[in-house]
Amino acid sequence: MERQNVEFLSEGARLRGWFYLPAHPAREGGHPAIVMAHGFSAVKEQYLDRYAEVFAKAGLAVLVYDHRNFGESEGLPRQEVDPALQKRGYRDALSYLSTRPEVDATRLGIWGTSFSGGHVLEVAAIDRRVKCVVSQVPQISGYQSALRRTRADHVPLLLSRFEADRARRFAGGAPAMLPATSADPGGPCAMAGADSHAFFAGTTAFAPNWRNEVTLRSAELSRENEPGVHIARISPTPLLMIVADADTLTATDLCLRAYKDALQPKQLTMIAGGHFTPYVEHFETTSRSAAEWFQCHLNSHS
Repeated sequence: MERQNVEFLSEGARLRGWFYLPAHPAREGGHPAIVMAHGFSAVKEQYLDRYAEVFAKAGLAVLVYDHRNFGESEGLPRQEVDPALQKRGYRDALSYLSTRPEVDATRLGIWGTSFSGGHVLEVAAIDRRVKCVVSQVPQISGYQSALRRTRADHVPLLLSRFEADRARRFAGGAPAMLPATSADPGGPCAMAGADSHAFFAGTTAFAPNWRNEVTLRSAELSRENEPGVHIARISPTPLLMIVADADTLTATDLCLRAYKDALQPKQLTMIAGGHFTPYVEHFETTSRSAAEWFQCHLNSHS
């Protein structure tokens, strides 16, 4: 297996990441290949290299990259999560893969997790270059998720903060920032919960590019993000969803309702625990399930 540092252009910013090649030679036409990116505020070093290695050993070429504004990728303002631009990043990543001589551009798949787990649902529904998709613990509805995370009596204050930030930025001011996670259960942050803070705090040694902040506008844009409305349009592209049974960040019931609305061919892998268990506790199950799905549907695609 070989890993190269690569970059490609997306909406005026250079997105940077890794390109993995399987150890064995490709058959005529090139390797099947997949695109991977991380979730809300996360960077590629936070376990995506482990997934990519599993997929490369399964015979897949893999492109892993940091979203614009994060990690090694370009883009301003830094630490701003813009779902529309991130989805376009996936599509530009597919275009980049199509230019690689080692890749069979007729056998492309996409993998996403958490916030990007929602992105891949939408991209798979509208971009028919995608021949297979894996969506892990995805955000289905920004609005429904926000209703669960923000008490009703706190919503007016939150909306007023969005408005004040918009006015300040329009006048040329710096964007307001928000912690991504917080050790204080009552502290304001984008991803509340002890498991959120523990996951990111546990990666600082090997993911120094991660920063515990996002722009306040990231939370506003997340509230507007509705990838789940596209789920019935993914078919006939094969869809695997990986769902945690006690997920409070991307709620289990929202994921399962979306899976019910998806058309065949589809498959569901359930794991025990919360939102962050796929990466460590259930890594073997989640990586193997995804690798087998890609192998089945990309290797057989003609």
